Amino acid sequence: MADQIAPKQALLPRVRSVVIKIGSSILSGPNGLDRERIAAIVGDIAVLRQRPYQVTLVSSGAVAAGTTRLGLRERPKTVPARQAAAAVGQIHLMALYDECFSRHGQPVAQILLTHDDLANRRRYINARHTFEALLEAGVLPIVNENDTVAVEEVRFNFGDNDNLSALVATLVGADLLVILSDVAGLYTADPRTDPNATLVPVVAEINDEIQNYAGKTSGPLGKGGMGSKLQAARKANEAGIACLIADGRLPEVLTQAFDAQRSIGTLFLASSDRLTRRKHWIAHTLKPAGSVSLDQGAYEAVMRGGRSLLPKGITAVNGTFGAGECVSCLNPAGSEFARGLVNYSSAELQRIKGLHSSAIEATLQYKVSDEIIHRDDLVLLS
Repeated sequence: MADQIAPKQALLPRVRSVVIKIGSSILSGPNGLDRERIAAIVGDIAVLRQRPYQVTLVSSGAVAAGTTRLGLRERPKTVPARQAAAAVGQIHLMALYDECFSRHGQPVAQILLTHDDLANRRRYINARHTFEALLEAGVLPIVNENDTVAVEEVRFNFGDNDNLSALVATLVGADLLVILSDVAGLYTADPRTDPNATLVPVVAEINDEIQNYAGKTSGPLGKGGMGSKLQAARKANEAGIACLIADGRLPEVLTQAFDAQRSIGTLFLASSDRLTRRKHWIAHTLKPAGSVSLDQGAYEAVMRGGRSLLPKGITAVNGTFGAGECVSCLNPAGSEFARGLVNYSSAELQRIKGLHSSAIEATLQYKVSDEIIHRDDLVLLS
């Protein structure tokens, strides 16, 4: 395994904007929010702000805090009960953050997001402008899922804020994403059961071997697990953002994380093939509304030839969707290999699939584009 010191020495001088995600297991204990640990992490973040780094915080803990405040013995299992716990806990969580950061003279702002906020392009851009204004004013944004109104998020759509933190990192143009959890990083096996398990200090590429490691170590790490943390790392890396997963229970964990001479956790290096913000949004934020199946020629042209998708190569249209929506592209074996924004609705595609582009206008009596999905609106998936 590669040593972490040299990669950190190369990375840290380039870091200006940082997103820090803190898991529920770090913030809370049997008796609710752990005030002492939160105060310690806030102190670490205050030091980072003085260097100065721009810091955005993605925080879990609202449901856990609300569970205790409501006098419940265990985490609620129904969606309404979880939303109620989140509504109660969010106030307590933000009040504690405000109290702790105020001791360091650091103003904070609360931002609640849902998947729909990020899937809608206009709202996505508006959110980005809000973050930019806050960071420029020296305010530290604290982000959480809007659990009180968003059913899908309460049902773990973001994966305990892990995936949300990667999307926020892309949104604000961060250079580094730090995920603080209750594990020391990615291990080659489950360290609780395998004495030969070793920590992986650096991951240059999230390949099948690394995915296999995550499958062996996804124990009770909160609802996200190592699998969702690996997904978050991949999304960040594809956007050109390095990701560090570390044990948030360690004293001065962020001080160690930003010390180029210290090796801590697992550092996931950013991909050299950086996706643009728009393509990253298509690949990782939008939900496909349907799919189109491609023949072998179209698959080869899109996958390896860098071409746009034309109607001639479409063999089947699945689902109901409108023009401009995100759809999955399936290879001849039926596996998704790309996503993109379609120029025609599913009803229109049913009429023009398999035809040459020159026949579109004669068939529909109009033509929006020769391409079903233009290359600029198409993203190949890993």
